[in-house]
Amino acid sequence: MQILKYIILFLILVCCSLIGRYLSKKYVIRVKDLEEMKNALNIFKSKVKFTYEPIPEIFKEISQNVNHNVGQVFALSREKMKDMTANIAWEEAVEESINGFSKEDKYVLKTLSKLLGQTDIEGQISQIEITEKFLDSQLKEAQKEREKNEKLYSKLGTTIGLAIAIILC
Repeated sequence: MQILKYIILFLILVCCSLIGRYLSKKYVIRVKDLEEMKNALNIFKSKVKFTYEPIPEIFKEISQNVNHNVGQVFALSREKMKDMTANIAWEEAVEESINGFSKEDKYVLKTLSKLLGQTDIEGQISQIEITEKFLDSQLKEAQKEREKNEKLYSKLGTTIGLAIAIILC
């Protein structure tokens, strides 16, 4: 009977620790997704500047070459461009995609849609550069949050697990 009690207490500790680590992962994922989006926008800018390919083709290539979370934004946007304009398709894809972006990150990404497919190459490139600058500030903020909260949630989960185990013991 005593052994069963200790096994249950140990499982409670492990579960609480895993929950804490799970909660801390969202900060890591946000930083990774923002960095990957910056890389994807850089690819987009280069493709627009040098290849003169249509936006759906560029989005198809980007969606295949970046990680799943960010690639999903470009893939969704490409699919939506079949039925609507590029700027509306981009906004909806940013909103509907499943990734680690915060509301502010999504707002920044939606600013890219203002001139997407509506102006000349230089206008689109300047809009991409503006979005990249905004993403830089969002990335710095996300890194600060990650440094602050990643360890906090991990340790908090373990501490709560220990507290529950001590109380039940």
